[in-house]
Amino acid sequence: MPSVTHLASASPQTADPPARRWLTLAVVSVSLLVVGLDTTVLNVALPTLVGELGASTSQLQWIVDSYALMSGSLVLFCGSLADRLGRKWIFMAGLALFTVASVVAAYAGSVTTLVLARGAMGVGEALIMPATLAVIGNVFPPGVERTKAIGIWSAAVGVGTVIGPMVGGWLLSHYWWGSVFLINLPVGIAGLFAAASLVPNSRAPESRRLDPAGALLSVVAVASVLWAVIEGPERGWTSPAVLAAFIAGALLLTVFIAWQRRAMSPMLPLRIFRHRALAAGDLLVLVGAFALIGTLFVAVQHFQFVLGYSAGQTGLRLGPAALALLVAGPLAGVLAPRLGMRAVSAVGLALLSASAAVLATTGVTDGYGRALVAMLLLGAGAGFVITVTSDAIVGSLPETDLGVGSATNSAAIQLGAATGVAVIGSLLSDRYRSELDDTPAPVPESLLDSAMESLGTALALAERLPGEAGAVFAEAARHAFVDGMGPALFAGAGVTAVGVLLALLLAPSRDTNPTPIKDPKDPS
Repeated sequence: MPSVTHLASASPQTADPPARRWLTLAVVSVSLLVVGLDTTVLNVALPTLVGELGASTSQLQWIVDSYALMSGSLVLFCGSLADRLGRKWIFMAGLALFTVASVVAAYAGSVTTLVLARGAMGVGEALIMPATLAVIGNVFPPGVERTKAIGIWSAAVGVGTVIGPMVGGWLLSHYWWGSVFLINLPVGIAGLFAAASLVPNSRAPESRRLDPAGALLSVVAVASVLWAVIEGPERGWTSPAVLAAFIAGALLLTVFIAWQRRAMSPMLPLRIFRHRALAAGDLLVLVGAFALIGTLFVAVQHFQFVLGYSAGQTGLRLGPAALALLVAGPLAGVLAPRLGMRAVSAVGLALLSASAAVLATTGVTDGYGRALVAMLLLGAGAGFVITVTSDAIVGSLPETDLGVGSATNSAAIQLGAATGVAVIGSLLSDRYRSELDDTPAPVPESLLDSAMESLGTALALAERLPGEAGAVFAEAARHAFVDGMGPALFAGAGVTAVGVLLALLLAPSRDTNPTPIKDPKDPS
């Protein structure tokens, strides 16, 4: 009689009938859509939190960033746990934690409680993301069927991210701010019941010991780098604290790599990076996330503060990006086996670059038509990049490493997203402040300093100014913001243009579903 471990890791062709595979995909995809949604749903609620909880600018930043910090720093460790303890159980544990933390966030009475709840939600995402991709890699056989499944998976991730502001805007128009979190409760409960019966468990065929030293090093190294990226725009990229965090992260990463090379049971077997598709996939999805989240960060503000849309109207105008991503993700799954990872990822990054360039050349008098083109390009590009890179990563992995290997994909997305917001946001802020400072303003110097924090603050201040002074100052602030969009989004376009070259140089052409690399006895 086969052992439990053998049954858990049985090949997908024999373990699950086709109909059950697609039900499994539906469960993990709906759960992921909610997780992706929560990455951006809070953005449109930030102005409300200033009034409701009295949050300062720095507190608003940490309400958003505590989620990314915890998710990004823990995802490699959680992927390793999924391989060792069972991907179904790690997925369900993450979904349960995410759901409970969402309820706590919805009823948070203070900024501190909300920051802690968001951090716990980030831990939940770290448990969910690599486990879901590993489940798909186990359930679907290599080839066209798996590529299509990952296309749907990537569409769920991307669409959730894009529709976050849409859902948040609609909820804020009808309910209180906590509703942007409470929407996770019914989906989370339904997902747990469905996962219990529809998601098969799997783990690495050979049970390996945990690597606590490697886990600690990876968490602290990634957390140091993410903290530096998050705090760089606020404290200054050359401030002692930010530089110290970057240096500490680099040193800890070096120690982590050295430890993984010599450990008997490494948390992240470095041999998985010998495969060209996996290494290239991680790099390219990082660049794609940089462009996607960085561009969305600017677009949401542009729609609300420059074009004058409400939170709900802003969400609707982001809808075309979600629709384009919904089409592009599965389409990439069809094209990838025919054209290969190189071509599809290069096209996707080129579309992302074009999207940023369109917004970078937007003027104050341009309406939504120009932004609509940018949103369609953004969604299509993201769908292509996320699908083909995720498929290449899963296709490169032996059963032993599906969880932790999938976690490298999730970590790359988190690091790219955090860096995109930090770099693009920092360039936007610097030019905005410079332009506003050079504009003759009918406000005292002390109030001008406050207006330089953000365009939203400047417009709120303009409403309190008497006569024509308010309208003049608001127009000056909008011009300053649009002027700042140029260098910020041209930087995003430039990064993704480099990504196109990297795709053409590094990505394999047609070998998007290669035979996974073998798991030798030597873990190095």
